[in-house]
Amino acid sequence: MNNRIQAFVNRLQKEDVNMHGFLLTVDGQEKAKAYYAPFKEGQPHRMYSVSKTMTVLAIGMLLDEGKLGLDDHICDYFRDYLPENPSPWLTGLTIRDMLRMATCYRWTQYREGVDEDWAKPFFTGTPTHAPGSVFYYDTGCSQVFAALVKRISGQETIDFLEERLFKPLGCQDERYWLRDPSGCCQGGTGLCMSLRDLHRVALCLLNGGEGIVPAWFAKEMTEKHIDTLMQANEEEQYGYCWQCWRIRAGWVMYGMGGQLAIVCPDKKTVLSTIADVRLDPWGIQRLYDAFFEEIYPYIGQEDMEPVTLELACHTVPDHPAFGIPETGVYQFPDGNQMQMKSLQLMGDCLYYENAHGKCVLPFGRGENREIGFPGYPGVPGLACGGWVDKDLLRIRCYAIGDSPCGFDMLIHFQGNTATVQGRRSYDAMTHGYEGVATGVLAD
Repeated sequence: MNNRIQAFVNRLQKEDVNMHGFLLTVDGQEKAKAYYAPFKEGQPHRMYSVSKTMTVLAIGMLLDEGKLGLDDHICDYFRDYLPENPSPWLTGLTIRDMLRMATCYRWTQYREGVDEDWAKPFFTGTPTHAPGSVFYYDTGCSQVFAALVKRISGQETIDFLEERLFKPLGCQDERYWLRDPSGCCQGGTGLCMSLRDLHRVALCLLNGGEGIVPAWFAKEMTEKHIDTLMQANEEEQYGYCWQCWRIRAGWVMYGMGGQLAIVCPDKKTVLSTIADVRLDPWGIQRLYDAFFEEIYPYIGQEDMEPVTLELACHTVPDHPAFGIPETGVYQFPDGNQMQMKSLQLMGDCLYYENAHGKCVLPFGRGENREIGFPGYPGVPGLACGGWVDKDLLRIRCYAIGDSPCGFDMLIHFQGNTATVQGRRSYDAMTHGYEGVATGVLAD
């Protein structure tokens, strides 16, 4: 098994999967853990849609207490949010439908940066189809669940779960929950917690709720409740549970970018991960495949002592023989795709002006350098660079704070021009890093 853990790590590195950490247990016994510097054990990490599963655990406890019913209509709890003549598709929507993402909407109704109360647009949008019929991933319904927890219990979701879940489980690491502008927890995306506390919750559910989560709910929430055959990602086609997913051998709490708690009941195994694979459209599937092909088949065949790996976040390769010491200033025409205005290279630092203003981007050659994210100096970031050829530089930069995201740039210096090609993971901080633009060396 020790060799299989190393094969898993090596494969992820070879396939450029940007890991931040993982933790593996079999039958409750820790087998392997790893943190990729600068990430550390106990550090809170944005969990994205794992937040949905946590929010629904609060809903499950309220259901168990009889304060909610699976076939209750959600509109009955939010009559003050309803328009004058609500659609019957909306008024017919039940708690059960929402748990399995069978709402009456094809997409999330609230608009980040526009709406103040993210739950309210769910009740004022225009439904697209009958509820309870088909699966569409709708983060808005998770936001409504967070608002529902607050309305029924009088507590924000994080405070409810602190008392009812996290403290009883012995979760002692720092955690917090990002809020919408109205102050409500972002029920579908905002939880920030440590990898090991995520793992504790997964083990609790694997063990039937351990008397903390109602046993019937711990079982029912991880069963398939609706088909997901139209999903593009292979691992997402096994069906949806109640705010978590079925996979090829069990179920998973799944958050964007590689926040996973993979639970395989047949082998009493849990693999939890933190990562940022958003720059790679196949990154999540690579992570699943590496686990199910390199580790899963060998579980139980031999024992091993727990292993702790000290690793570093992946970087781009660098050829030391290549490189340009410095350049002049390149000016870019108005209206270019990258919204780039100017660019200059001086040693291992890029100076440029784009949609975020004047930016400074120091980078490590073949290694990560901890920086303030360009344009957002208060946001921690990692930047690495590498010369691919004598005139071709690649720079990859990640934000590693509350909203992990990043961009990847190739810069081709050719005569008196510099052509910049960029791609990004979606976030307001990476606006302007997608596309291509050519600048001309200023006189």
